[in-house]
Amino acid sequence: MTFSELRERHPRLIYDNFDLSEKKGNLQISFSFILEPNIVFSPNISIPMLGHDVNLEEIRGLAFHLGLIEAISYWKSACPPEMVVKAGHLTEQQTVWWHDLFIHGLGEFFFQNDIDFTQPDFFSISSADKKWGKLPAKSTPLSGNLLMVGGGKDSVVTLETLKDTSERKNAFILNPNRNSLDSARLAGFRNPVVVKRTIDSKLLDLNKEGYLNGHTPFSAYLAFLGVLTGTLQSYKHVISSNEYSAGEGNLEFHGLEVNHQYSKGFRFEKRFREYCASYLNGDIQYFSFLRPLYELQIAGLFSEHSKYDTAFSSCNMKRGESWCGHCPKCAFAYLSLFPFMDDDRLKGIFGSDLFEQPKIQQYVLDLAGLGPHKPFDCVGTKEESIVAIALAIKKYQTNKKSIPNFLLSLREKLNFSDKDIKQASDKLMTSWSNENFLPPEYAQLLKERILSLKT
Repeated sequence: MTFSELRERHPRLIYDNFDLSEKKGNLQISFSFILEPNIVFSPNISIPMLGHDVNLEEIRGLAFHLGLIEAISYWKSACPPEMVVKAGHLTEQQTVWWHDLFIHGLGEFFFQNDIDFTQPDFFSISSADKKWGKLPAKSTPLSGNLLMVGGGKDSVVTLETLKDTSERKNAFILNPNRNSLDSARLAGFRNPVVVKRTIDSKLLDLNKEGYLNGHTPFSAYLAFLGVLTGTLQSYKHVISSNEYSAGEGNLEFHGLEVNHQYSKGFRFEKRFREYCASYLNGDIQYFSFLRPLYELQIAGLFSEHSKYDTAFSSCNMKRGESWCGHCPKCAFAYLSLFPFMDDDRLKGIFGSDLFEQPKIQQYVLDLAGLGPHKPFDCVGTKEESIVAIALAIKKYQTNKKSIPNFLLSLREKLNFSDKDIKQASDKLMTSWSNENFLPPEYAQLLKERILSLKT
């Protein structure tokens, strides 16, 4: 079915209602979405509570908002012209905020499906008068850090940097796989907060029938879920591991900068913190611990912790369980870690020399700006990919080994000198972006780690 046929068949997505209950120490939330005329989606989620009594009415507003971010996955299946929020009320300011998130967060989805989101009457949001107020003050004081863990190198660096701080702390994992659980365990978190989210299987069935599918702003979902979980667990800080590099887009489409990592970027983080303070829980601080850093700096920091070599992974093809060795994520992970690890260690992680793989070679070209656009995956900037290539060549020279023809051809195409790359490398590896929301004591911890980096 075409985009136009789907919109004609399904004129509205209705966020109908949600239900809260407590079962065996877990908050159970079920949502109901109706893709008119007759498709009903009923996803659900289970979140552990700290153990003290929780007034479900106090968190109804947070649950309502989790349903709003959940709705994106179901709206995109047919892109109906209207979303009707019957489960609660949105002010005009909130409606504008959510419309902005739909457009920016689904930029890659629009591009991949060739959807002109700028057409008149493309998408509107309306809501009911039912209001859920801001979270009332809780009797239990908020304290400590809830550390969001995905199982990749970024969350490992955050875990290792913050695990020995004096505050109460725990790891937070959504639908854990082996890598996320192993990473948390190696950092000393043996009983992480584990949240289980279930997507309605009807959505997957519709995708098989030809309904639309594609990338959604998953990190935005994690932000809303993190604040709700942090509230239930009485944490002061909800900490992600998104980096400076996430702010660079992939391409432009109908005047919009399309960024696969939009909800990992600074723009979203800033807007979410403002929204959280006004409509969610103003006592909780959500921030990204690695926001000041490039991915290449994080790779250098990660290389200091070899105990995670068989635990970490962020390959989407293998669902975080291992590395496929044939995708853009594997290409960038290998490229960024190559300057900081010896060959045996790299082979132990990735299984082979990925620079010999034709697919990886093409992705490296794309990463360096020599392809049609930056790959749609969680990868670094063009600038740091070029620096990583140069550092890889430098590593071969330092070890007095023959430089592979692939890297030699890249040096010729990119036309950089040893002097150029030293200046670029020195600048990038000591870089610190002031566009961040780290409390001063957390910024100091991270700055101390950066000072230890050597290339």
